[in-house]
Amino acid sequence: MKNIFLLGDRDAGSVTHRELDAAIKRLPSGVGARWVGTDTADAMRTSEADAVWAVPGSPYRNDAAVYSAIKSARTSGQPFLGTCAGFQYAVVEFARNVAGIADADHAETTPDGSNLVVSRLACSLIGQERDVTAVPGTRMHDLCGNAPFVGFHWCNYGLAPAYAGRLAEHGLVIAARADDAGVEAVELHHHPFFLATLFQPQVGAVAGQPLHPVIEAFIAAI
Repeated sequence: MKNIFLLGDRDAGSVTHRELDAAIKRLPSGVGARWVGTDTADAMRTSEADAVWAVPGSPYRNDAAVYSAIKSARTSGQPFLGTCAGFQYAVVEFARNVAGIADADHAETTPDGSNLVVSRLACSLIGQERDVTAVPGTRMHDLCGNAPFVGFHWCNYGLAPAYAGRLAEHGLVIAARADDAGVEAVELHHHPFFLATLFQPQVGAVAGQPLHPVIEAFIAAI
């Protein structure tokens, strides 16, 4: 049995967390997933999982555990998917440890930071849908094609435009974009599977929609 850690602090009142619960019930035979709270002992043992999904819900109860798990997945080749907050934290981790911005931070958790690589979006996307377009030459494009697709959001923060070029220069691939949200997905090309999306691909599972191609590809990489 392959095991995915859903790294995040489950909230039964969260619409998107209920969507996650529905999505993991539909994983194929031989693949299981369980929630791992960021303030639990297992959050510091994510390397023991076959894959890690950093799920929505920032700030986390233990941000340090999430950053550590992302770094471990990035450097070890462990399949990693980050969505919403997971996308934001993946951007900060890369900025700090690859792009040389040691004090890179997130505007939600450190609003007075000097290098806020994750900043407030131009408009709130809480409960909003946007047309997302994958960038040619990326894994996202291979999965989703040329046509824009609808992405559901529950966020106020995204990759700050001023830092996108520098992160790209150091290897963070901009994989999708959308109006208002800006960069919608990032990935690493020389990694078995490292992909993070601002939109939430699990949304639709409660209604019985097929698993999003991003989730299917993540599972296939395990």
